[in-house]
This record gives sequence, structure tokens and C-alpha cells, in this order.
Amino acid sequence: MSCIFPQYNQGMKKTVLVTVASVSLLLAAACSEAPKSAPSAQARAGNEVRVIAEVLQFERERTRVEAVGTSRARLSAELYAPTSGEVVSVNFEPGQAVKAGDVLLELDSREEKLAVRVAELRLEDADRLYDRYTRSADSGAVLPTALDAARTAAETARVELDRARIALADRTIEAVFDGYVGSTDVDPGDRVNTDTLITTLDDRSSLFVSFDIPEAFIGELAVGNEVQLETWSGKVPVVAGEIVDIGSRIDPQSRTFVARARVRNDNDALRPGMSFRVRIDVQGELYGVVSETGVQWGADGAYVWAIMNGAAVKVPVQIVQRREGRVLVDGPLAEGNIIVVEGTQRMRDGIAVSYDVQRLAGKPDMEPISGTAHVTSSPLVVLD
Repeated sequence: MSCIFPQYNQGMKKTVLVTVASVSLLLAAACSEAPKSAPSAQARAGNEVRVIAEVLQFERERTRVEAVGTSRARLSAELYAPTSGEVVSVNFEPGQAVKAGDVLLELDSREEKLAVRVAELRLEDADRLYDRYTRSADSGAVLPTALDAARTAAETARVELDRARIALADRTIEAVFDGYVGSTDVDPGDRVNTDTLITTLDDRSSLFVSFDIPEAFIGELAVGNEVQLETWSGKVPVVAGEIVDIGSRIDPQSRTFVARARVRNDNDALRPGMSFRVRIDVQGELYGVVSETGVQWGADGAYVWAIMNGAAVKVPVQIVQRREGRVLVDGPLAEGNIIVVEGTQRMRDGIAVSYDVQRLAGKPDMEPISGTAHVTSSPLVVLD
């Protein structure tokens, strides 16, 4: 670099005295320009923005479905008298636990017992005659037609005895399975017929709760899904149930289908016929989940700041679902991405970033799931 020094006219009167020190400073400023060098690595490290970040995890989208359900016992029966007759004995109390085969009610059975005895005598007589004819058949003393008639008479007598025994058994009403009997309006001395309800019998060791689900969720529910059941009174704690079957058709009027859940009733606190508030969390697609402080908004919508190779990268996302302290987002993200959640106001594309990792905010609904985020349009961006 060349330097040009001004020349003073010898005839010009010197009015300014320039000291040697001043000239030296002017010459240094005009003639020496040291070349600029890139900042050191230590200097660059000092310029990094320090932020709080978290590692991207995945959760499934959750939709809560609520319905009203009605319960029934695992096994339930209404007991009627199989025949007409006079009641001679009622052997249970309302609400009593009974075992299968216990006699609950007895009707007058004197005639039926006599009929059984008569049938037994007729069978004995028919068997003796048939046995006599069989022994004499080889001698030719008995015609084959007589032997056939004796065999038929013996078989008929045996059938008549079976019929008489069935009629006698119908004079008692037994519990067909283990359970609890209900109340009854029948007393000894009453006359009942086949239309008279004797009592009810319920096995309420577990209950089935049926409820209607909107058709929009067909295919979203599956046998084995868990449901939460709560009584309307709120006196019984919320209990967990399991879907055991799903209806095969949609009701064209209500546009719903029926699902049924089973709930255990070990402490016998629930009763058949109870109504329940049913809650089901329907699991959807996998999405990335970040703390709500990490989601920012701009002119083009929502976005997050990710850290790639030590620098900030702006990643556009769509909000899928908000949860307590967390947001499910849909965008070009992958498992293990580092997302800035505190210090986002200092971010810009390409800025050097250092970070400390924090735990995901809020309480996850389930354990984190490994995988790739659901992407609707943008290609996957793998970030460090």
C-alpha cells in the first residue's frame, strides 16, 4: 500500500505546529491496516447460545370417547315353574347365595311319585315277559312276532318310566348355576303355573357393560382394549374393564355400534342393571411429543427449533393434540432429535447452540415408543 504525503508551499506561512508524536499517529493510521483473521475456536465457543433442550420422544394420538353403559350379570336367569301345581316349600331367602343344584322351591309331587312307581312296576313286568320269551325262542314255543311285541313293550315301559321321572323332577325348581337369588312373591300354599315368575338368579362375580359408540370409531376399538367405568353415584371407585366383544353392524337410526366390556366384581359392590359412565382412550397414530414451551408460532404457522450439528434449524410442524404440558406435533422429525424448549427467543437459523437436556414436561400417558414420527407431507429430516 502506497502513502501520499501532502507537500507544503515554501511560501505558505506555517500556522500549525505538528509534533513528532502527532505525525507518527497519523502515519500509523493512514499507512498500517493489519489483515483481519477468523476468530479462534475458543472465541466461537464463547459466542454459542446456551439453551435447554429435550430429546424427541413419541406417543400415540389419544381420543377420549365417553358413553353411557348398562350392566348385566355374567350369567342371569329368570326362574319359572316348569308346570302347574301347589307350592309346598320355598327354600331360599332374597339375596341368598346358592350353588348349582340347590332346590329353591318344591311343588306338590304326590301324584308324580305314584306315577313313577307305576311305571317302574310296568317296566319290571315287561322285562320279565321279554326275558321268558327270549329263553323259549330257541325251542320254537314262542313265535317271532310275540318276541318282537314283548321287546317293544319292555322298551315302551322304560320310556314311560323316564317320562314319569321327568314329571317328578319338574315338581322342584333348582339353581342352574352358582349365584344370588332375588326376591319372590311366592309363598307355600300358592298355586303357580308356567307363567309365574318364581325368582331371579344372577352370577355377578363379573358384569358385562354394554354401551353405544359412534360409527366414526369403527375399527379403532378392538377386543382387549381397556375401558374405565364409573358409577353415576360416584360412591364406588372407578374400575377398569376390558372390551370382550364388538357389534357386527351399525344402527342406521343412531349411527352407533354396540360394544361390551367385562368388569370384575370381586367385592360384590356392583349390581346388574347399574348404569355406568364409560371412558375409552382410543389410540391413534404415532407423533412426536415436545414440551409446549418448545412450540413457536410464525407467519407460516407453528414450528420448533431443532439442533443439528451444533446449530439451530427451524422445523415447521402441525399441532395434532395438546396435553398437560406437552404437545403432539406432526412434521419432518425423527426419534432422537434435540428440540429447544427454553431460550427459543434467541434462536435463528444456523446459530451455534449448546444445550442442557431436560426431562419431557408433563406426565406421559404411556412409555415412550421407538419409531419415526407420522409425516403427512414433508420428507423426513434426520437431525443430530
